Amino acid sequence: MTAAVARHIERRARLAARMQPGSVAVLATAPEVLRNGDSDYPYRHDSYFYYLSGFTEPDSVLVLVAPTGDTPARSILFCREKNPEREIWDGYRHGPEAARIAFGFDEAFPIAELDAQMGKLLANVPALYYALGHSAALDAQVASWLKAVRAQGRSGITAPGSTHHLLGMLDEMRLLKDADEQALMARAAAISAAAHARAMRFTRPGVFEYEIEAELLHEFRRNGAQFPAYTPIVASGANACVLHYNRNDRQCREGELVLVDAGCELDGYASDITRSWPVSGRFSEAQKTLYALVLRAQEAALAAIAPGRPYSGMHEAALKVLAQGMLDLGLLERARYASLDDAIADKAHLQFYMHGTGHWLGMDVHDVGPYRDLSAADKPSRPLLPGMALTVEPGIYVRPAQGVPEEYWNIGIRIEDDVIVTDDGCRVLSGDAPKGVAEIENMMKER
Repeated sequence: MTAAVARHIERRARLAARMQPGSVAVLATAPEVLRNGDSDYPYRHDSYFYYLSGFTEPDSVLVLVAPTGDTPARSILFCREKNPEREIWDGYRHGPEAARIAFGFDEAFPIAELDAQMGKLLANVPALYYALGHSAALDAQVASWLKAVRAQGRSGITAPGSTHHLLGMLDEMRLLKDADEQALMARAAAISAAAHARAMRFTRPGVFEYEIEAELLHEFRRNGAQFPAYTPIVASGANACVLHYNRNDRQCREGELVLVDAGCELDGYASDITRSWPVSGRFSEAQKTLYALVLRAQEAALAAIAPGRPYSGMHEAALKVLAQGMLDLGLLERARYASLDDAIADKAHLQFYMHGTGHWLGMDVHDVGPYRDLSAADKPSRPLLPGMALTVEPGIYVRPAQGVPEEYWNIGIRIEDDVIVTDDGCRVLSGDAPKGVAEIENMMKER
């Protein structure tokens, strides 16, 4: 048994132990999605399903039966049958028996038997756990299973007495990354950092944003990453002031900055890095001033990350630095505010900084889990714990506007790194991506 299989078995056992004894959980993977004609989008498994199974084939469902008394937990896989003819066209399929052995399941059945087997598995169990409201098709399928069980009521068969949302339980498990997950994320971040460095060396006046994107994707794939973790943002000039710009079709010009937000996915885990650099290879004074401000804000945010501190602390730390800089540089009218706190309370910064300073990171680029402690009455920001993974990404985006100094117009800057909370602070996974002004300018001299 490989370490990866053992890890998935342990996760299934941990989840089953948290369920009501003797209850059943059902979790389906993602469907294949038609792109156009008879062509599908590249297939990507469901993250929750993969977290528990390690299995990447479509048309698959995982069923867990929680332990009760002396009866141990069971894990059951439903998947596609072997089909030599389809394998000629589509590639290898494990089939139920090979999948059972390879991935450590107790039982496995063809996916065509799911409805019939669920009628048996849900008989006389106390509760059902599944992704409530996540999919209309799944909700309808669950309703049909329960109806089939209730139809046996005259024979003394009872249906589950309650249903529970499964994904919330998994969110809490996924929030804390183990050593193997952290190692994968560090490798994904290293690949993405190398891609950013490659893109910096390639950039020069006259290239198109999509050409820079191609350099990123080349570096991702040649280092073994399976996908970009999200559509890359390559935003030059005024495009850098559009937060989710991804047309990537403009020609880069002398004197502009380009903001690049791009990360790869490796073995199911995402990286997410943003860097901003001068198209010409050297920052102008105005660009350098704003860049230094954002970098100071990120340093303040990183210093606010440690176990026990609130998740919101990093945003508050970054915001104070940014808002003070906006006042000092004349982006905000100092005379209007008696203090920095007044400017922040008035949300004046939203003109130039309108997003949060980070998000959870993991199997999904915006990973799962609440940012607040939902168990507390006032739902405060949840405290950080060792093993949590997050991004730290302050920015500033200056659109032309009356009263805004012209030297800063159309400058958009974001600096984003991937971070793991440690026992005494945090570890930056993406530090290999050049970040300091001198470091970036020196890197770009290698073009």
